[in-house]
Amino acid sequence: MLTIFRRHSRTCPHTSRTYRRCSCHIHVEGSLGGEPIRKALDLTSWTAAVKLVRKWEEAGRIGAESQVVAGIEMAVAKYLDGKRNKKLAESTIYKLRNIFEKQLLGWAKDKGYRYLRELTPERLSDWQTTWKDAPLAASKKYQRVVGFFYFCIRMKWIEENPMKAIDAPKVKQSPTLPFEQAEVNAVISACDRFSIKGIYGEDNRNRLRAMVLLLRYSGLRIRDAATLRRERLRDGKLLLYMQKTGVPVFVPLPPFVVAALDETPNVQNVHPSYFFWSGNGLPKTTVADWQRSLRKLFEIANVSGGHAHRFRDTFAVELLLAGVPIDQVSILLGHSSVKITEKSYAPWVKARQEQLEAAVMKAWPAEPANLRLVAS
Repeated sequence: MLTIFRRHSRTCPHTSRTYRRCSCHIHVEGSLGGEPIRKALDLTSWTAAVKLVRKWEEAGRIGAESQVVAGIEMAVAKYLDGKRNKKLAESTIYKLRNIFEKQLLGWAKDKGYRYLRELTPERLSDWQTTWKDAPLAASKKYQRVVGFFYFCIRMKWIEENPMKAIDAPKVKQSPTLPFEQAEVNAVISACDRFSIKGIYGEDNRNRLRAMVLLLRYSGLRIRDAATLRRERLRDGKLLLYMQKTGVPVFVPLPPFVVAALDETPNVQNVHPSYFFWSGNGLPKTTVADWQRSLRKLFEIANVSGGHAHRFRDTFAVELLLAGVPIDQVSILLGHSSVKITEKSYAPWVKARQEQLEAAVMKAWPAEPANLRLVAS
């Protein structure tokens, strides 16, 4: 605890250490953070001296400029507002709100923590033990929490990132497993045995077949496929996205895929603007519906380990095996960097394997003469 007092000069008529109206110098004494102190503050204003000592006490050490005493709830709100202002996808905002509003704030409230400075590495490590995520999801959450605290540093609410003292979850990278052609054929064939219950009746099978073909030959993620607008299909080409430079990226679709999409039913004008969505409700709801339908379809087809993203993997791997450069595959997949593509698909790059084989053969020495004699 620190105490300020006034040390009067010999000519000052006052003697009280707490007298505030003269201009004698103010000193401080006491201890803070285990550090003893007794020194002049080079101040004569009592108000200024009180503010300075409070800054030291808030920062927890003598001579430091204090950080704003920021509450956890306020920091989370500011962080999420910033993410919304960046116009991030609704699904991304949903994940961030789940991590910080529901999980972090919920845990902090249960523990009685109100301020950022209370979130020490030890306490955050205890919070991490409550995570129920799979390794990959836990790794992504860890990176988002690290990013949150870096935001707090930039806002000058804290000085160090407490999450950096905690080890990141270890993730064993699973190999990319594209479908075999026989598996794709089995899934497409299973569409004819799918349930015809629901508003679409028998057309439900046509919708499912169109979805499977779209996923296989476009490389779209399930969310993008489920909410695909009809206007993005032009002359047999699908508009994937617009690059930051404003250049559109198209992928041509086989005629039978285009035909399947054109034949997707529009019962009672349910979805005039979309292939597979009504446009009502949240996109995550229709994604969940399609994921359930696909899981059932994989069961009917007797394809183990089937999920929507494997169609995207199949799309990428088939291109790479055909010799398409990985940088072009990266553009078609919409990756922000070719490094992301390499992380998952480098083993399938045909050109790279051919280069490695050529390099090995180039290092072979000339055939020795005695071997030629033996061969003859």
